[in-house]
Amino acid sequence: MGRPRGFDEDAALEAAMRVFWEKSYEGATMADLTEAMGINRSSMYAAFGDKESIFHRAIERYQEGPMTYIRQALARPSLREVVAGLIQGTAEFLSIRSNPPGCLLIQGALACGTNAEPVKQAMIDWRKSGEAVMRKRLQQAQSVGELPREIQPADFARYLSSVMAGLGIQAANGATRAELRGVAAIALRSIETVLSGARSS
Repeated sequence: MGRPRGFDEDAALEAAMRVFWEKSYEGATMADLTEAMGINRSSMYAAFGDKESIFHRAIERYQEGPMTYIRQALARPSLREVVAGLIQGTAEFLSIRSNPPGCLLIQGALACGTNAEPVKQAMIDWRKSGEAVMRKRLQQAQSVGELPREIQPADFARYLSSVMAGLGIQAANGATRAELRGVAAIALRSIETVLSGARSS
């Protein structure tokens, strides 16, 4: 018999998210999940479904929790504030010592076996949807003259995503907060040369 639905589902899902964050989708075993979540398999299946279902819910939680700094950055009034919020915010987020190193959206299912191909594709779709949201915000900035006309918002969104993903890889490699901030500062100086074209055009 499974454990009665008396456990804290929110805390269990938080624990599952952190297991996937640390070990990736394929690296996380059912034993890892049940131990971290504090429930047995019967209770886990009853409350959350199979491993893939738990992973999807964990990713949603990751986006709605640890990654909320992205939504906050995109809501800032000026493009420079948006870009600074995204890049500096990523460096700060990845520097939190209590979190597993790196970014779950990158490391969670970047490489998977055949059986986990749907999970890998879901991660690709999640990352692309994030770029789409950034592209829309950049289009708005371009419409008011903050982004030079010769810069394609889609290309700039991919560039920002690449910088943020690169910071995630550096964090997974063990980069310190100071080192991540240094990379962010260089990226922002480079971007400033692009944005300054909006003032002179």
